[in-house]
Formats: sequence, C-alpha cells, structure tokens
Amino acid sequence: MTLRLPPSSAQLLLRKLIVAGLKTADPYQALLNSISLNKHSLRVGRRTYNLSHIDRIVVVGAGKASARMAQALEVVLRPRLEDGLVIVKTGHTLATKQITVLEASHPIPDRAGLHATQRLLRLTQCLTPRDLLIVLLSGGASSLLPAPVAGVTLADKQRTTRLLLRSGATINEINVVRKHLSLIKGGGLATSTQARIVTLLLSDVIGDDLGSIGSGPTAADPSTFADAVGVLQRYRSWHAVPESVRRHLARGRQGDASETLKPGSRRLRSVQHHIIGNNRIMLEAVASTAQQAGLHTKFASHPITGDARVAAKQLTDLAKVITEGHGLLKRPCCVVAGGETTVTVTGRGMGGRAQEFAASAALEIAGLPNTWVVALGTDGTDGPTDAAGAIVTGGTVARAKKLGIDLRSSLDRHNTYPALKALGCHIHTGPTGTNVNDLYLLLLL
Repeated sequence: MTLRLPPSSAQLLLRKLIVAGLKTADPYQALLNSISLNKHSLRVGRRTYNLSHIDRIVVVGAGKASARMAQALEVVLRPRLEDGLVIVKTGHTLATKQITVLEASHPIPDRAGLHATQRLLRLTQCLTPRDLLIVLLSGGASSLLPAPVAGVTLADKQRTTRLLLRSGATINEINVVRKHLSLIKGGGLATSTQARIVTLLLSDVIGDDLGSIGSGPTAADPSTFADAVGVLQRYRSWHAVPESVRRHLARGRQGDASETLKPGSRRLRSVQHHIIGNNRIMLEAVASTAQQAGLHTKFASHPITGDARVAAKQLTDLAKVITEGHGLLKRPCCVVAGGETTVTVTGRGMGGRAQEFAASAALEIAGLPNTWVVALGTDGTDGPTDAAGAIVTGGTVARAKKLGIDLRSSLDRHNTYPALKALGCHIHTGPTGTNVNDLYLLLLL
C-alpha cells in the first residue's frame, strides 16, 4: 500500500491516523492471531479441532481481502493444506503458494467470477464429512461469487445488481435479493458440501451479521422470497429488473422454489464462524493513536449510515458546535467514526460514497479555520474510481470558487470525482488488502 494524501499542515497527523487504522485492519496479522496449528490439533478462536478425525483440509473464499487472508492461512496450514481457491477483485491478487487466486469483477459480477465460482463449487462438492472446509470471507464476496439459479442468466444478475446499486438500497437489502437469485449465497455454499466448515470473516458489515457478510454463503438466512420482492418494489425496481428475475422470485414467494438455509437447520450444527476483524477494532486503533498524539478524542458511538449527504451534515454539525465553543470537546480534537453510507445515483457522474460525503462536508465546514474532514473506503477503492476517498478543509469551497469548480453542482450530478481531483483532495492507497467499511475523521486543530 502506498498512501498519498493532499498536502496540508495536518498531513503528517492525518497520515498517522489513517495508517494506524489500515494497519490494524490488515487481515494477515488478524488471521494469524486467530488460528494456530499444533501436531494433532487446529485452534480457531476458542475452538479446537482434532486433526486425527480430519482427512483433508481445503480452503475456499472470496472478497477483497481474501488473498491476504489466504497468504496468512498458508503460513499456518502448510503441512496439512490439501487444496484451495479464493476469488478477489481484479487488481487485488497477491502471490500464494498453495491456494489458487482468481480475479473477477466488483461490484458488478462478470463471467470470470461465474467461472471461478463454478470451479470453487466443484472443489467443495467432492468433500466428505471427514474433511474440513475453511471458508475465507471479506467485503466484496457477494459480487465475486455469482452462481445464478436456473433460469436466471449472468446478464440478468448484472442488470439487477446495477439497478439496486443505483437505487439507494442498503447493502443488506441488496443482499436479500442476491441471496434469492443464487446457488451459493444465503447458506448455499454450506449445503453444497458434506464437509465440516469453519468460516473466517473480515467483517464489512456494521454489527457483524453473519448472514450479511458476503451474503452469508455458510450462514443461516431468515429473509424470504417475499422480502426480496419487497426490496425491489420498495425501490421501484420490480418492473425494471429482467423478467426471469421477477419470475423466479414470484415462484419462490409461492413456495415453488427452494428457500435459502434457515436458522435451526441441522446443517448448521457442523458450521462455525469466527470474526477476525471489523470496523470497530479499526476505529479503536485510530482513536488510541489520536489520543497518543495529544488530541481530545471522541469515539462516535453510532455508525455513520444512510444517505452520504445527510450523514456528512450530522458529522460536520459537531465541527460548528466545537468552533462556537459550545461542545464538550475542545481544540485540538478529533472525532473518529465508521460505517457505510449510501448514494442514490442519478445521471452518469463519477464518484463514490466517500467522495460524496467529503464534498458534502466541504460545503458544511466552509470558512471554519483549521478544520479537516476525512472520508475513506478501507479497501482503497471508492466507487468505480482509483481514489480511496478524500480530505476536505474549511478552505476547500473557497479554493473551488477560485478555480471555477462548483462543488454543489458536482454533488447534484453525482460527479464528485472530477471536482475533487481538480482540487487535489483525493486519498490514494491502491488496493489495501482489507475491507472493514469506511473511516470518517473530523479534525480541529
């Protein structure tokens, strides 16, 4: 990872805070802290597996961090690892020795992902109850594991995914639909094999709901076909999705198609899950670093979610209160928050939720002295761009006016990337090898 930040008087401090968060979110060390192999046993968290009862250990997985996780697992399992395959976002490949790493598209699934998922399923379907399947999951797995149900094509799923991503639906709502169009999501991977399963998760879901991380390929799913139909209707996408999608979901709602794996299923008795890292662990590291730097630090108790513009205003309202001297925090101070916002896209602009958040924040803090706002996607990619996010200050709007850049118009057109690029506000990290939601910082010096 090569971290590049906009130049400012707070650059070194902001670099220290961001690096602390990304380092803590590194799945390699997190996995090594969670699993160990002895001669006759494998420890995963607080659970121990007797290897004398296990014939083969096979690894599969998907997500932006799965290659980094695979590298660590090879170090642990090298004497016993039989085979393995993980699927990563294009450009996120890392060198491995025993576990095959394949690339696919994100956030829109592609044919490479379809073929890779078919290969992954062939690997799991041949396992027996005396085998142990270790599943590595991180953010992005939903898109990287396309396995459409019969009658629904990859193109149908691509169109449906595009519509949902632009609708303003939350990631959990999008995953409800994905699960009911998939052979692998919603517990489908667990039912594809007879092996015992241990799933190691780097969570990109606030609250760490097992059924939401990667659309829960090994987890129970309480949602129903009726819920999936409801999501599409709620976001006015029901009549826009392909007919094959409507037909399958309607059949399922009538009980004519198999439901996802439900809580209480006997299959779940031989499936365990262990979370190796999440957004909160990262935020705690950033907050600790801020305190060590001599900043009065506030750890936001609630995740930042919902519309990016609304969320930005909620955070920046704190900046105004602190500046006016009415808040409990005094300068120098730092507010540390995490979460994941949404954007309802209209038009063909380029940007991402972090950039939309930053541009909105810039308008709110305009004129406030010595004030910075950071919005960062921890995976290193904010939307379909090469930026991980952006940093804005109380002087960003004034600078934009001098350059003839209309930030408000850019927001209205959801075209924040060109404006923030011209202003030199972007954060660049490249692929970070992790994904634990977003990091937001409000800094007042």
